[in-house]
Amino acid sequence: MEAIIAIVLEAGRSAVDVALYTLLPIMVVTMVLLRLFEASGALEKCLTWMAPIARPFGLDGLGMLAMLQISFVSFVAPLPTLILMEKRGASNRHLAAALAGILAMAPANALFPLAVMGLNAGEALMISLIGGLTAAATTYWLWGRMLSREPHDAEDSEQKTAEKFSILKIINGSGGEAIQIVINIIPMLLLSLVVVTALRHTGAIVSLQALMAPVMSLVGAEPELLLPFLTKYLAGSTALVGVMHDLEAQGQLSLSLVSLTSAGFLLHPLDLPGVAILLSAGKRLGKTALPAISGALIGITLRTFLGTIVG
Repeated sequence: MEAIIAIVLEAGRSAVDVALYTLLPIMVVTMVLLRLFEASGALEKCLTWMAPIARPFGLDGLGMLAMLQISFVSFVAPLPTLILMEKRGASNRHLAAALAGILAMAPANALFPLAVMGLNAGEALMISLIGGLTAAATTYWLWGRMLSREPHDAEDSEQKTAEKFSILKIINGSGGEAIQIVINIIPMLLLSLVVVTALRHTGAIVSLQALMAPVMSLVGAEPELLLPFLTKYLAGSTALVGVMHDLEAQGQLSLSLVSLTSAGFLLHPLDLPGVAILLSAGKRLGKTALPAISGALIGITLRTFLGTIVG
């Protein structure tokens, strides 16, 4: 019983640390800037400029903006943009394409720390963009054909008009909304970290690594990939970076872990907490999850293939 409590407390400290000191600052700043950008009228000009570029891939201007945010800020940065897309009445099909593109791309909070360890950030960013655009396009034109293309009614039009005359109201309202989103993220993040912490403390990961070594060698994968793989898909990209740092400190970080191929199937938010966090952005996003994930898998597969060729 004491061991279980210790695992829960350790995972809880990690979850709160990630939520308060990593996700919350990014969410508040991104949300406030986006709303100020919108109130100033600059957002409309930016979206008008991006729309012709984004349209062939099934995206609108906000969808393209969300993909830039994940590439250069963090995996959580597109959340305010997805929320804004829903409030502005974006169609389910456009939401699905944007979500697929985000899920297939390498988040900056994982890509740039790994660049310090040897990952080629420039090539990884380019391959990530190709994968994201492919995921968005296949979702919009293929997997999401059954979703509605009709825009929904926009929300909060009166509030938007009022916000234009009060910067303080924008900051307080957007900041409060960001805090609430992060609070909603903590339970899923905590449960994911409890699973990973329990596997590590019980030695299950080491045993599984030894058990899977022959199979992984047969398919050309190194057994060392198992720990990062399990950590990433159960606890997310932030936990993956922590594991990579530990391996580097212990002198066990191999080049295969920071290759473009590994980046293809490890660096993206298509994991248990990542999907849960992104779907929390709005009610209609849940309806787009299946086609978006299908498209994201195509993009991630393409990224892994291109990483193998380039790397």
